[in-house]
Amino acid sequence: MFAVSLLFTGCGLYNKYEKNVETPADAFGAALISDASTEGESLAQMSWREFFTDPHLQQLIEQVLANNTDLNAARIAVEKSEASLKAAKLAYLPSLYFAPQGTLASYDKSAFSKTYSLPLQLSLDVDVFGSITNKKRAAKAVLLQAQLGEEATRSNLISAVAQQYYMLLLLDRQMDILTQTDSLWNASLETEKSLFENGKAYSTAVNQLESSYLSVKTQIVDTRRNIRAIENAICRLMGVTPQPIVRSHWLAAAEYHTTSADQRMFDNRFLRLGVPAQMLELRPDIRMANAAMEEAFYNTQAARAAFFPSITLTAQGGWTNSAGGMVIDPAKTFLNLVGQLTQPIFAQGKIKANYKISQLTEENLKKQYVQAVIDAGNEVNEAMADCQAARDKHDYYHRQVEVLHEAYIGTHELMDNGKASYLEVLTAQENFLSAQLSEAANMYDGALAIIALYIALGGGTK
Repeated sequence: MFAVSLLFTGCGLYNKYEKNVETPADAFGAALISDASTEGESLAQMSWREFFTDPHLQQLIEQVLANNTDLNAARIAVEKSEASLKAAKLAYLPSLYFAPQGTLASYDKSAFSKTYSLPLQLSLDVDVFGSITNKKRAAKAVLLQAQLGEEATRSNLISAVAQQYYMLLLLDRQMDILTQTDSLWNASLETEKSLFENGKAYSTAVNQLESSYLSVKTQIVDTRRNIRAIENAICRLMGVTPQPIVRSHWLAAAEYHTTSADQRMFDNRFLRLGVPAQMLELRPDIRMANAAMEEAFYNTQAARAAFFPSITLTAQGGWTNSAGGMVIDPAKTFLNLVGQLTQPIFAQGKIKANYKISQLTEENLKKQYVQAVIDAGNEVNEAMADCQAARDKHDYYHRQVEVLHEAYIGTHELMDNGKASYLEVLTAQENFLSAQLSEAANMYDGALAIIALYIALGGGTK
């Protein structure tokens, strides 16, 4: 048996998995390659507590990771895979059964003869051709996939909570802008009403300004409703009933602080990654795809081993009072040793079909792995481009708000002196409001982009 094992080891039945799939070297895109690779690597290797410094957001993430049902299901999947792997490891050991039996027999109305047997049966499958070994290795790869699936679920949940949290900050900021606008436009409306009562303005001016003022009122109602919806969505992720979400003010969050010199969402260091495609190996989905190829490899090895003989050793011993054709009393001990070799000759094509299916599955998973790397690189490229776009627009929006605010103040002064029409005031008001909301939305887009970049590079698993 030892000699046969050595003989077939050379056939590759015991070979270990080695990844041999070529992936694109410029998965992130050649246009984004630079020498600052360490910055991107440090970003991806940050724990989520280092990346998200807002204490309220940290608390929300901790609650979600503790209570979320999807993450709990991922944990259970890991435990199931651990149980399967343990069973696969125990397959090397013999199985032991206790199977007592008794018989009553009578021939031609004679008295019943009583026979009984109290055997212990031991059976051992000898892993000469690697079938058990490959199944164990495949089970280990399945466990790795389950563990990485848990990591991916955790990362996605962290991303979802952060996105919803920053949406709340955006809505709070929009509510502040709309509330201030409500006060300012109400003052403009009262001024125009006063001018109308004094015969210095037309009723159409009052109606137009009032219409714009009421549109702000409706936007306030919509924003308040959206805040409630986002709060409910976060509560659902936490597995709790709807309740208000405690959060920081817009300018208190480190990622939004307009005076900070190292804003992550607008920092050049995080937009010039230039890292090789191997860095994508930090992503759980890429590692899962690799583990799936590993499982398929060992399944193919196991399917190949089915072409070779299987060897089973069986031992049986115990007590019985059935000695062939005689019944003896008291019972005597007995011992049987059986060695069995089974060589498949014709199995209706099932063994060959299983092997072919395993090979095709392995080939398909290799192609899926390459596509997963390409998709991951595309995500990184998109996130980096979004970060760059938000950063480029930030100063423009800020300056636009300043200019339109000055125009709004100036137009009001002109209207008070009778040198500007209500249409000019109305236009200035609406342009100023639109610019403020656009600036806030761009800040939110920048936050989403840096979160997406962090997750796309494999962050959030620690």
